Amino acid sequence: MKLKEDVPPILLQVFRSVVWVYSVITFIPWYLLSGTGAKQAHAKCIKARSVTGDPAGPYRAVNSQKKLVPQIHEGVDTLDKVLEYAVTHFPRRDCLGTRELLSEEDEVQPNGKVFKKVILGEYNWLSYEEVFELAQRFGSGLAALGQKPLCNIAIFCETRAEWLIAAQACFRYNFPVVTLYSTLGGPAIAHGLNETEVTHIITSKDLLQSRLKEIVLDVPRLQHIIIVDNKPTSWPGLPRGIMVHSMASVQELGAKPENMAVPRRHPLPSDIAVIMYTSGSTGIPKGVMISHRNIIAGVTGMAERIPDLSERDTYIGYLPLAHVLELSAELVCVSHGCRIGYSSPQTLADQSTKIKKGSKGDTSVLKPTVMAAVPEIMDRIYKNVMTKVDEMSRVQRTLFVLAYNYKIEQISRGYGTPLCDKLVFRRLRMLLGGNTRVLLSGGAPLSAATQRFMNICFCCPVGQGYGLTETCGAGTISDYYDYSTGRVGAPLICSEIMLKDWEEGGYYSTDKPNPRGEILIGGPNVTMGYYKNEAKNREDFFVDKNGQRWFCTGDIGEFQRDGCLKIIDRKKDLVKLQAGEYVSLGKVESALKNCPLIDNICAYANSDESYVIGFVVPNQKQLLALAKQKEVRGSWEELCNHPDMEKEVLRIITEAAIPAKLERFEIPKKIRLSAEPWTPETGLVTDAFKLKRKELKTHYQEDIERMYGGK
Repeated sequence: MKLKEDVPPILLQVFRSVVWVYSVITFIPWYLLSGTGAKQAHAKCIKARSVTGDPAGPYRAVNSQKKLVPQIHEGVDTLDKVLEYAVTHFPRRDCLGTRELLSEEDEVQPNGKVFKKVILGEYNWLSYEEVFELAQRFGSGLAALGQKPLCNIAIFCETRAEWLIAAQACFRYNFPVVTLYSTLGGPAIAHGLNETEVTHIITSKDLLQSRLKEIVLDVPRLQHIIIVDNKPTSWPGLPRGIMVHSMASVQELGAKPENMAVPRRHPLPSDIAVIMYTSGSTGIPKGVMISHRNIIAGVTGMAERIPDLSERDTYIGYLPLAHVLELSAELVCVSHGCRIGYSSPQTLADQSTKIKKGSKGDTSVLKPTVMAAVPEIMDRIYKNVMTKVDEMSRVQRTLFVLAYNYKIEQISRGYGTPLCDKLVFRRLRMLLGGNTRVLLSGGAPLSAATQRFMNICFCCPVGQGYGLTETCGAGTISDYYDYSTGRVGAPLICSEIMLKDWEEGGYYSTDKPNPRGEILIGGPNVTMGYYKNEAKNREDFFVDKNGQRWFCTGDIGEFQRDGCLKIIDRKKDLVKLQAGEYVSLGKVESALKNCPLIDNICAYANSDESYVIGFVVPNQKQLLALAKQKEVRGSWEELCNHPDMEKEVLRIITEAAIPAKLERFEIPKKIRLSAEPWTPETGLVTDAFKLKRKELKTHYQEDIERMYGGK
């Protein structure tokens, strides 16, 4: 994973000699003062072991061998008590922050497209006390509008402070929250609302206008729409009988003494807190029933892996709150009195698409200390930075490469590089505000190259986690001091993991040197199952003889000697080729995604054929440079459809597959270049940017037939 050193041997030797002298002089005082010895010992220690001695497990973290830990604070067993705990301990601390919109304007691009650009001001903050008061009033107001305890209510809204305030109100009044991704299509939204029999929905002005308005006739039970924006509530065109309210007016209604005096029904740990609709990577979204007990346990496990989390920390919230990763991360923050500043992928950094050139992105203003990201976002950062490195002068590029490779060597030994961090990587670190001390990655596998890059350039650990909506996002998270790559860490203190033999794929717990098999997750974080889907519940969930609930993930894992888990395959991604070889499509995609020419890739294989094919979203800058080099002319669409460009990209992909250690039969033999990027709006990826294989197959059906010789 080192970068290529294009440096004369003599200069390289001089550099290494200087580094060696510097290291000898500074090593002992630095080692003693930094506490590196203790950190190294912690990184190398056993982190989990099988409680029975059986290689199949169950495996538990070393600090929860006797008993799994279900609660983060004593007596805090429901989500309303999480906010009560926080307001008691941190009443006047900043809780939720939103940036002020100073101006907004349309900017015409060279290709004629119009982009909306914004200039944003400082963050305005609500204290924990104020958030508690707003949530209390909103819950009381919803009750006054006829919302009943244990009856479902939907939140269909972008990630923002009002989302969490609304959710806390519902937790407090025991209204189960139905969450739906804001990028879902109309039929999927209507399906979720009808299946859960929702009468009240909380949404935004934009989503009402763009998504909800067209499907309200398909949701006959809907009676009340609450808009979180302080906008006019006159909406012509809505069916008669549907009332539209602003969030502020509902809070005013709830603040009336007669409504505040109505006793609320306190939730029980076993009550449903959230019905979370998955992003639907395999078809119609399924509603996962998450109890208060489930999510409290998941939050407990996650919080334990973030050292020294406290009210001094700042978290930046921009991932969808309808995703279990973001909701859990924000609840972890609330339980520790952290402040949460809201953002979006379009305003995150100074270079983000909606930020007007010359003005500040959200990370520059907020300077978060803790941040969560999906691998897709980290991959983009990695490729953008490496592209800029290629554009540097030779001297600058040489210094960067030497520092990068030196830091890789030091990290592999468990050492830090404070001088390099200050002189070379400081500017890159400022892309995330400059104060980030923990980066959490989840939602999909993170490539080893991207993980190492983030470690090095942003000077902080990247905690790669593994979990699913069905386990409240909790399963494993890598240790803070563990700088190894390609692993997802040990089981959290709230959960345990077993490996189940999978004969068809050839994975067994008796495999040497490490046990392998399908990952089963058990613990109080394992959810109640799918809403109104008993057949799927029987297939994916079971309860053992001790009353422990388990979820069968379909992922294949391997436990390593220190008790850390490595994801090595997925049942649904495994395809048997005509000659009998098994191909893991996810492995192929992960190996090739770091190729600078690739922004996204979907591998595909037909069991009746002998080779793999691929659909590729090329990097525009790289492909245009390649076209210029090969003297191929045309528009962007014409370049992507040009057979010579397909051949050239395939050649580069094939070359990249060799160092990535792909087998001959795993390397795509034919590809199709896509002129359009895959976004959640296109319906080809989920909100967490996971590939929707079924939709991609349908979308590229003609190309599949062509590449397999049908046309």
